[in-house]
Amino acid sequence: MVNRDYTDQRQSYERGELTEASLAGDPQLQLAQWLDEAVAAALPEPYAMMVATAGQDGQPTVRTVLLRELDERGLVFYSHYDSEKGQQLAANPHAEFLFYWAGLERQVRVRGRVTPLDAAESDAYFAKRPRSSQIAAHASTPQSGLIATREVLEQQFADIEQQFGEQAVPRPERWGGYRLQPVRYEFWQGRRNRVHDRICYVRSDSPVTQPAQADSPVAVQWELQRLMP
Repeated sequence: MVNRDYTDQRQSYERGELTEASLAGDPQLQLAQWLDEAVAAALPEPYAMMVATAGQDGQPTVRTVLLRELDERGLVFYSHYDSEKGQQLAANPHAEFLFYWAGLERQVRVRGRVTPLDAAESDAYFAKRPRSSQIAAHASTPQSGLIATREVLEQQFADIEQQFGEQAVPRPERWGGYRLQPVRYEFWQGRRNRVHDRICYVRSDSPVTQPAQADSPVAVQWELQRLMP
């Protein structure tokens, strides 16, 4: 039986504040600034983000992945298309990302529509990965699938490593990138007495149901909204 009581655990957030005047006009720039500050603060894997998805059954799932690109077209991560997240995104191409930097008492939520990258973009990134990571992408197929033991997984890795030898490791056909085109950002800064700052950028020119225009970025309009803590 497990019985833990954390109700007496308290932390006062006093590292900063967030005002409308201090925010960049473009939420991508604001996110990039906070990411840069998290990197400069030497926080562990500051580009790690939680990705929440839901399939047709409406059951939400969440996991941590690594942000790999951030530009005017959106936010990019990579995964297996047949993984649980891949199957859910195929059925319901919407997701929310969450960055949390405890050392800076900050978090950012980014919501939008997700589309797969084209094969050339996925190939280019896969070629940059360490060889061991390339082999692991093959060995862990299908991602999220059942496996009998750890030893089986390690043997698959060894077999694939031997199979390719000194050859270049190709990208698995069912592995590649996804891009989220944001329609909403929420920036959160912890404040004293739990009176936190929460400010949203809401995209006012395109509803979340419209398809992402990843290959032809256009100027968008953002409305600032302050939320109760």
